[in-house]
Amino acid sequence: MDKSKPIVTLDRRLILRDAVRELDMPSRRLFAKRAVTLGGLTMLTGCSLTDDASVDRFLTAVSRFNDRVQGWLFDPKRLAPTYAESMITRPFPFNAFYGEDEVPEVDGADFRLEVGGMVARKDPWTLEQLYALPQTSQVTRHICVEGWSAIGKWGGTPFSEFLRRVGADTSAKYVGFRCADDYFTSIDMPTALHPQTLLTFTYDGEKLPPKYGFPMKLRMPTKLGYKNPKHIMALYVTNTYPGGYWEDQGYNWFGGS
Repeated sequence: MDKSKPIVTLDRRLILRDAVRELDMPSRRLFAKRAVTLGGLTMLTGCSLTDDASVDRFLTAVSRFNDRVQGWLFDPKRLAPTYAESMITRPFPFNAFYGEDEVPEVDGADFRLEVGGMVARKDPWTLEQLYALPQTSQVTRHICVEGWSAIGKWGGTPFSEFLRRVGADTSAKYVGFRCADDYFTSIDMPTALHPQTLLTFTYDGEKLPPKYGFPMKLRMPTKLGYKNPKHIMALYVTNTYPGGYWEDQGYNWFGGS
């Protein structure tokens, strides 16, 4: 035995506590999660807990397993609750990975939405063209992974309608987004086609303010807040897993609310 190397002793109780906390986040509310055991999780994930790296792999595998289960349970026809306008949270909270004084300034006159990947029509879209699309609105609850929620009114075009207009291959697995604030994320195609998923251009009846995502935000009441990208500059349809800003740091990818 090499006595120069320290012996690492893992506290399996602490590992189990972290794993259960991982599953207990709002995006991980799965049936019977409180009945989970360390042995059961290691069997499901195929990971052995021998060092810090294997613990990281184990927790990542738990999260990815949870993604698959959430995707399987997702009902593309089930609607999230809607609310009366009298219940709108005013002011609606600002939330981002930076301060409000760092909100990006996008020139609407020069803006062009880039469209790529598995779509038939890849021409860029001006705001004028986007505003001419069929419009609808919804009053829904934004649920943040940090534990708070707020109700807002969002207006725009059903994302499924936009995907139809660009000839998207809706048998593809993912839609990815790149944003003006260097944020990026991706969603599953069933969520992209959900009737409440909106490409939004207004908030509370007014042009979308910069702090809420001008020139456009993808609003999905079926997803947690970090899955709703703001300041969208480009989107693409793909079968290659695109990841995301927070997802690449360990957040649950499916992110269902």
